[in-house]
Amino acid sequence: MLAKRIIPCLDIDNARVVKGVNFLNLKDAGNAVALAKFYNREGADELVFLDITASYQKRKTVVALVEKVAKQIFIPFTVGGGITSTSDIKSILLAGADKVSINTTAVKNPDIISRAANVFGSQCIVLAIDAKKKNDSWEVFINGGRTPTGLNAVKWAKDAVLKGVGEILLTSMDRDGTKRGFDIELTKAVSKNVSVPVIASGGAGKLTDFVDVFEKGQADAALAASLFHFGQLSIEKVKKYLKKYDIEIRL
Repeated sequence: MLAKRIIPCLDIDNARVVKGVNFLNLKDAGNAVALAKFYNREGADELVFLDITASYQKRKTVVALVEKVAKQIFIPFTVGGGITSTSDIKSILLAGADKVSINTTAVKNPDIISRAANVFGSQCIVLAIDAKKKNDSWEVFINGGRTPTGLNAVKWAKDAVLKGVGEILLTSMDRDGTKRGFDIELTKAVSKNVSVPVIASGGAGKLTDFVDVFEKGQADAALAASLFHFGQLSIEKVKKYLKKYDIEIRL
């Protein structure tokens, strides 16, 4: 069995790390380079860097900042935000990222998934899905959670995997920043319908939430932001707690 992963996330706005609730009311959470260096030292399995306003503002990810972060870490590094072409993906990878995360562009132009997978390999291509509960299913949102698409999140995940996506970063907009626990129902619905790893995001608030998302949600990785940024839990504490429940994790 592959080890489960604990992944801190740097949401970037104006070159600073920020965090909000339900994608709103963003507040400053620190310096991206300093936080990346900290998480590398603290035992994070990977790091995710999302330029959360790039797509909405129709601009590119801040490549210079990606380069600075990449030089400070020695763990897998995923970057997303404002990626609209395979040349953008190449730039991000050359800046030091191991994987790129696409969301808005993938919805608007699904063919970019297969093109990117063919050029760079599926292992480099992560589909980010921002989903919000709607009746008995979940709807996909783009542009940093601002724009509903009408797409069913589970169906979109399945379709994207067929096109070549190698991993899914699944964020519950309803749980984002609330610390009420991961959306287990959403995570399980996607995890059991795709053949690639699923990173659960949105809602981590306490140690038992991580156990639940792995055992009940069938996630392969768990992502958290404010919980780690503001020192409410450490990565080491989460990992040691998971070990008590016989969940395979790298210490």
